[in-house]
Amino acid sequence: MNPARRLLAGALTALTVLALPLPAAQARDPLLMPGKQTLFQRVLARPGLVLKRAPGDGPGAAQPALTRFYVYDRREVAGTEWLEVGLTAKGKTDGWVQADMTLPWKQQLALAFTNPANRDRSLFFAQREDLAGLLETDDPAKAVAPLRSKILSGGSDPKVVAVEPDTYVDIRDKFYLLPILGVEETFSGSGHRVRLLEVASVSRNDPAASPQAGTAQAGAAQSSTPAAGGAPQASLLRNFSASVVFVVDTTISMGPYIDRTRQAVKTIYDKIGKAGLGDQVRFGMVGFRSSLKGAPQLEYTAKLFANPAEVKGGDDFMQRVAEVKEATVSSARFSEDAYAGVMTALTEVPWAQFGGRYIVLITDAGALPGKDPLSATGLDAEQVRAEAAYRGVALYTLHLKTPKGKDNHAEAEQQYRVLSQHSLLPTPLYYAVETGDVGRFGTLVDTLADALTENVKAAATGQAVAGSAQTAAAGFTTASPPKAAPAKPDPAKADPGKTDPAKEDPAQRMRREAALLGHAMQLAYLGRTAGTQAPPLFKAWISDRDLAKPDVATTEVRVLLTRNQLSDMQSVLQSIAKAAEAARFEPAEFFNKMRSAAAVLGRDPNAINDPKATRLADLGLMGEYLEDLPYQSKVLQLDQETWTAWSIGQQQAFIDDVNRKLRLYQVMHDDVDRWVALDNGADPGESVYPVPLDLMP
Repeated sequence: MNPARRLLAGALTALTVLALPLPAAQARDPLLMPGKQTLFQRVLARPGLVLKRAPGDGPGAAQPALTRFYVYDRREVAGTEWLEVGLTAKGKTDGWVQADMTLPWKQQLALAFTNPANRDRSLFFAQREDLAGLLETDDPAKAVAPLRSKILSGGSDPKVVAVEPDTYVDIRDKFYLLPILGVEETFSGSGHRVRLLEVASVSRNDPAASPQAGTAQAGAAQSSTPAAGGAPQASLLRNFSASVVFVVDTTISMGPYIDRTRQAVKTIYDKIGKAGLGDQVRFGMVGFRSSLKGAPQLEYTAKLFANPAEVKGGDDFMQRVAEVKEATVSSARFSEDAYAGVMTALTEVPWAQFGGRYIVLITDAGALPGKDPLSATGLDAEQVRAEAAYRGVALYTLHLKTPKGKDNHAEAEQQYRVLSQHSLLPTPLYYAVETGDVGRFGTLVDTLADALTENVKAAATGQAVAGSAQTAAAGFTTASPPKAAPAKPDPAKADPGKTDPAKEDPAQRMRREAALLGHAMQLAYLGRTAGTQAPPLFKAWISDRDLAKPDVATTEVRVLLTRNQLSDMQSVLQSIAKAAEAARFEPAEFFNKMRSAAAVLGRDPNAINDPKATRLADLGLMGEYLEDLPYQSKVLQLDQETWTAWSIGQQQAFIDDVNRKLRLYQVMHDDVDRWVALDNGADPGESVYPVPLDLMP
């Protein structure tokens, strides 16, 4: 087969290991990695790996590609190296495998693709030098263009072993394992910092993919999706639906905006009813106020009035939201608990039922920060945005800059710009309504509701408009690539890089951004609905930036933290926060308190007492699983000199940031749906969650 025609596959959702009936082994620890005191040696199975009772034993049991094993022993038999392996680190071994049928996995790093709606599909290169050579040219975009055109038109080139799918598979909805074997940072010829990533993956459409003696397929569904092209994908998109949830400030003075939002939704429901799309565009509403501790008469902090999954048309929506009214008493603060409102929408709406996922926050006040004792969530904008991204939800903010809140405008705008930032767009989905003008607000609400609805209508009717994914290939099919590159949104309408948002009419910008987001969510929907298969494994090199648009990320690095590691990290951060709080009044004692915390946590005594230990990282506080990661930890780099030099405000900001991370980690820990068992559930503490690097401490 032409290797350039492979498309990346994934969704290794059920790595079932075919274990041998082995006698009980004596409990012992796996082998440690060289130079490590707590990290064990791990390997990933290559296609065709067979688990045997003993080195060189009989047929054995075939294992799925990319199964993770811990290494308990190494032995050479007749010139061949064998590994004694187990699924868990608890001392139970499962058998022996040939070392050359495994890949060493030094770090639990994995790759996740960003949505390809606003960039070119990534190419996988056989050799590091081939990718680096393109990056180091003066114009990488120009250098890669002929190669990309050749590959996407059905040609081949020995430098390219695979190409990213057209559609988007969201790792949050459908876990796939794309382990990173190596990371190298460099600069492109255009001066942009770029990571070169060596990854292991599975490819599709290879004759060797068929199950044979000595091989095993991972537990992923076989693809039944037709070849790439307009008609089959248009057919898939006819079932595409969207949910738009308005999260509305319902405090005093918000009555006119609540009424105008209801009016906009009623108008849209009338339109979609006439178009026969009543079941494909659903609206919901959450009301929020503030803590009842400060004002019990507020009745609620946040409440879901209309769940889009339950709403049956416009009349039903209007009945459900009829009781949404402004409060009759004032809150304890001018800022309200907007984050509680957004989190209510994120956690109580079943977003997985919808392809298009949108929240529209409407408020005339700032949000209570996580450190405020009246905050119901304890989170700030960054953490709430991360939760929205986890669920694939785009978060708009309509900020009503009324004269009454003029002293709060700047703070609120800063909060909501952070909250509404989306990875596909250079500017936040933040829209200010100057003076709080109800007419301007109504125009924006009408425009947004109409634009999002039009995207669904276009998908359902197969219209080729900006933002539709009608011609996008369905990701993991068994067909050859299309003869021409798949259609993309009109750059003049959907590429944010072609328009200056500061000079653009807000309604026009809203429609343009909605088109791009609609396209991205349709690609994600196609990725979820298309089947997948798990053929043989290959190694390749990929860039984490788009070669044509180096400011656009193609991938995100994730750390596959286990439940045990996350729990350990929470304990460490709690100790750091407590010690830092105590050291605010005795800055010179900061590091001594950190040493005491490390001792209580049972860290390495040699590291704790080492006079050369000047940073928190030197005390072994956070565990070796964070060492050598391609990022710099703000927490672990902190030293006594820096802490002493900080003002009280800077010290408090550090403590607040640690506490916010702790609250987010607790949300992750408690959400059972996030955790993936790479060992078929043998050890719940070894289940993993792909944590984005920017959420690490």
